[in-house]
Amino acid sequence: MAETALVNTQITDAVTQANVKVVAEAPSMAMATVYQMLGQAVGLTMQNASAAQNQMQAVSTAAIGKVVEMIISINPSSSRPGSFP
Repeated sequence: MAETALVNTQITDAVTQANVKVVAEAPSMAMATVYQMLGQAVGLTMQNASAAQNQMQAVSTAAIGKVVEMIISINPSSSRPGSFP
């Protein structure tokens, strides 16, 4: 003996359609998340590379300053005979 439906068929159809929509959109949502994560990772990598380059430039500037200071502090009278001052 068949039981009568307690829920209107239009409601069950709407719920079924919503479930189909969610399942159909899942792959594209997953790919969108992957692309966002990839973009974030690449952006962070470029930011780290830029920061490292900036820090190496600061080290290079400090080293050049120290070398120039050492060159300037050389006493010409203490150089060997026959060398250029």
